[in-house]
Amino acid sequence: MRYVNHEAVVKKMNKRLIVNRIFKTIFFAATLFALLVLGVLFYRIISQGVGYLTPEFFQNFGSRVPEKAGIKAALIGSIWLMCVVAPVSIILGVGTAIYLEEYATKNKLNDFIRMNISNLAGVPSVVFGLLGLTIFVRALALGNSVLAAGFTMSLLILPVIIVGAQEAIRAVPQDVREASYGMGATKWQTIINIVLPSAIPGILTGAILALSRAVGETAPLVVIGIPVIVHFLPDNLLSQFTALPMQIYDWAKRPQEAFQYVSSAGILVLMIFLLIMNSIAIFIRNKFQKRY
Repeated sequence: MRYVNHEAVVKKMNKRLIVNRIFKTIFFAATLFALLVLGVLFYRIISQGVGYLTPEFFQNFGSRVPEKAGIKAALIGSIWLMCVVAPVSIILGVGTAIYLEEYATKNKLNDFIRMNISNLAGVPSVVFGLLGLTIFVRALALGNSVLAAGFTMSLLILPVIIVGAQEAIRAVPQDVREASYGMGATKWQTIINIVLPSAIPGILTGAILALSRAVGETAPLVVIGIPVIVHFLPDNLLSQFTALPMQIYDWAKRPQEAFQYVSSAGILVLMIFLLIMNSIAIFIRNKFQKRY
């Protein structure tokens, strides 16, 4: 210790503490600014839209008259859309993650597949809209139906679910698997009874984020030709429909000032819809988390 220059140490420590305080202040200011902007946005949406949240708003179909405009068709259409997107994307995403993490061998082909799945998670949503237009709307002749839109949205969020499920499965300790094998369980029994129950909280977290993105996306629906105003409800998966983002997009681009308030009311409904979805998913996640 006698060879240590205490003055130099104290000087460097003081510099590090000063730098730490500076960056801490910058990060706190950035967080505070983001919360301030979010608070202003919430206040503006609530103050403009809460007056239009009447029973008639939920019972009426879309209209060119602001006072008669309603969100019934868009709300029911979004529910139909999620009934397709959720099972398709979660089943395919989790199944793909299980294969890549538990069964696929470590080689260049599988590494290439994993890399491209991760890259697809950052591709703009309009590209998936073009893909859905080419495959589902035109090649499979599904038209602008619930099924075509659901498959397109499933493609959009599938990479996010796969990556999240892979991380959750990878986080399960190898010792747990070895203990299951030691008790005589097969690989599939180990995955079903040991790996998946412990990975479900992480899997559902990724699924929540992915489904939240799907329910609020507009670009893919615009590309595949989903109408903005319909005066009927879908009665099957091949019916035409509209969704909350499409309806809000149509209202927001109209020149009448009253439609800006109507679009704020639609945004409030979309936010409530997202909160309900997230609450249900969090409840299911916590239930499975307690079971393991």
